Amino acid sequence: MKMKKSDLPQKICLVCQRPFSWRKKWERVWDDVKYCSTKCRSQRQNVNAK
Repeated sequence: MKMKKSDLPQKICLVCQRPFSWRKKWERVWDDVKYCSTKCRSQRQNVNAK
């Protein structure tokens, strides 16, 4: 049975502050996911410096 996208867990990206939803590829590491994209992950040092 598939879940609706609106029913999936969400988090807020630490860089862009936008909500992002759970993805199948993050199934085993969801607790460790902090960034919505590769771009945000690569910009994380800029946010920490502010």
